[in-house]
Amino acid sequence: MPRKPSGFNRDRMYSLSTTVITMERIPEAELMDDDAQAQAYAEADFSQPHGLLMEHFVRCMSDLPKAGAWIDLGCGDAEITTRLAKLCPNLCIDAVDGSAAMLRYAKERLVREGVGEQVQLIKATIPDIPTDKYCYDGILSTSMLHHLHDPQTLWSSIKTLAKNNARIFIADLYRPQDERQVNQLVKQYAIMEAKVLQRDFRNSLCAAFTMNEVKGQLKKAGLNYLNTEVISDRHLIVFGT
Repeated sequence: MPRKPSGFNRDRMYSLSTTVITMERIPEAELMDDDAQAQAYAEADFSQPHGLLMEHFVRCMSDLPKAGAWIDLGCGDAEITTRLAKLCPNLCIDAVDGSAAMLRYAKERLVREGVGEQVQLIKATIPDIPTDKYCYDGILSTSMLHHLHDPQTLWSSIKTLAKNNARIFIADLYRPQDERQVNQLVKQYAIMEAKVLQRDFRNSLCAAFTMNEVKGQLKKAGLNYLNTEVISDRHLIVFGT
């Protein structure tokens, strides 16, 4: 049986309206290849949402991994990767992204934060990652799912990369019900950011999947034993072993 973290209650979720979601998904670009876009993202302050995600990571892991090989899919500028490396200093982490621009900022961050020896950066896109099959003790991915035109590539990659009983933690945005909610979230969380980040946040909200869509993806991939939970007014997580 899949192991669940102690005290987990599948029914305990952030308040989520039961109103039928009608806004259609609008896919966005899969990669952030533009250097100005990557720079704006790398220089932005995501300490609050990323801190929240890592708090839930700690909760969902129950006990933190003390060693082993992990992979971060869609690492971007490696802000979350750096947090994982510091939280679990004995992990060996492969951090994968398809954007050369993002990886330049990721390398700078890893060196600056003193975890460059712990993390190996890999330029690749899923599912074409140059690693062995079934070789990772844990898989992390944050804010990548909504970029994918075919979301099943993430779930199939997880099945290919994960060892038996590997720990999984996926976090992403979920799509609001309508444009009014999109505007409200952009105003609440990005109004003080650069215009490019406001635009990207809006596009990402519109490109994100609903919880029901994510559950359907997991069922199709044979991963519906994983836990799903809404953790904020814009984030959901998928986790388990």
